[in-house]
Amino acid sequence: MPIEITQHALEIDQNRRYWLQKSLLQKVYKRFYAEIAKRLMGGSKLELGSGIGQIKEFIPDCVTSDLFPNPGVDRLESAYLLSFPDGSLNNIILFDVWHHLEYPGAALSEIRRVLAPSGRLVIFDPAMGLIPRIVYGLFHHEPLGFGQPIHWQPPHALDLKDAPYFAAQARAWRIFYRNEDAGHLVNWNVLECTAWSDFAYLGSGGFSKPSMYPAAFLPWIETVDRWLTWISRSIFAGRMLIILEKK
Repeated sequence: MPIEITQHALEIDQNRRYWLQKSLLQKVYKRFYAEIAKRLMGGSKLELGSGIGQIKEFIPDCVTSDLFPNPGVDRLESAYLLSFPDGSLNNIILFDVWHHLEYPGAALSEIRRVLAPSGRLVIFDPAMGLIPRIVYGLFHHEPLGFGQPIHWQPPHALDLKDAPYFAAQARAWRIFYRNEDAGHLVNWNVLECTAWSDFAYLGSGGFSKPSMYPAAFLPWIETVDRWLTWISRSIFAGRMLIILEKK
């Protein structure tokens, strides 16, 4: 197997084991998917970059997909080259995927093509309030990417089937919260852009780090997060949710 596929398979296997072992992580993600589910239209649902496919535990009728085959996905799909007919989908979900899109304009064009009129794109990604920015920068292997230019379209010589791995955790925060290069969204209605404190997630350790608090403390941590969100998103926001509607 190619090296990138082998590495992906190893990471998927590790994440599946972490998921099964960490009840706290499952509870945190249940809240995430509940927020996503409330914002979906009726009709078809596709998630891109599904990983282990845990979304089906919370949104059972969602079709899962990823770049490489694994037991958690229904289809192989790339955000740059979708295999669906024009106007055939009602909802597309990007959960921790947007910050991996080096050329968001190319992905948005393809997503818009396959969405039905008024179809929705749901983006769930890290937010970069001051304190979470420090946490992500210190403890997550992916770069923040604040100083990088945003290239909306790929160079003409690049075949998007061969698009290299990319990560810039601050990408959604910069585009949707700070409104950097917002003019590229003219074909979309931004129905919602919300960010909130999420030390419940940061303290869970995600998939690979140990949890910093027991699952029984989750309701208390969530209460603290609500207060911190009210105090200042620019300081405490660690997660964000964006809803785009196809014009």
